[in-house]
Amino acid sequence: MNDMQVKKLIDQIFVGIFDNKFGHDLDSFMKKFAFDIKLPVMVYDSTTGEETWAESYNSTRFITFNNEEAREDWMLPKRNIESIDDIIEIWRETNFTTTERNFNSINTAQSDTIYDSENVWRSANCTKCKNIAFCDSCHSSEYLLASQRSASCSYCLRADDSTNCSNSYNIICSGKISNSLFIQDSNSLHECMFCSHLVNRRYCIANMQFEKEEYFQWKRIVVEWILSE
Repeated sequence: MNDMQVKKLIDQIFVGIFDNKFGHDLDSFMKKFAFDIKLPVMVYDSTTGEETWAESYNSTRFITFNNEEAREDWMLPKRNIESIDDIIEIWRETNFTTTERNFNSINTAQSDTIYDSENVWRSANCTKCKNIAFCDSCHSSEYLLASQRSASCSYCLRADDSTNCSNSYNIICSGKISNSLFIQDSNSLHECMFCSHLVNRRYCIANMQFEKEEYFQWKRIVVEWILSE
């Protein structure tokens, strides 16, 4: 993926959730919506000097997955060793952390440890996902932004530890949530906002029941507030 594709994806998901495009650059998106997600960081391949992206923050020596695979023989000729220091110094010749490990995936960028996925940007530890960006440890999801540890979600922004959610924003530890905003520890909600510990409800705001028309009047105000600078 490239910057233009990611911006288009963000706008598409925002329309699905807020009926509005985001309309700002990627840095603005990260600062507002992905500020606390554990994402790959830019490092440099120690063998070539090229930029690459790594999930691991602890290593100081890196090699891209492609460069690691291109080296056919990693064996070294035998040499004398007289101490542990000798062993460690020789080990440094081959001890690189592999980056951008994307397995059976296509159109991925700035990502590490991605499996069986397509169209992935700046994400880590994701499996069987499509059209996602700024995500960590998500599975079997599509059209997902700035989310972590969630599965079977679509058109969601900031879905954390949740499953089977759609067209929703800021969903935490919840399941079967649709068209909702700011939901925590709830299940089977549709068109609800600022609700916690509820089950099988719709048109609720802050755990209070509203009429449909009144609910949507407030939802328009809340969406404007979310999208404001």
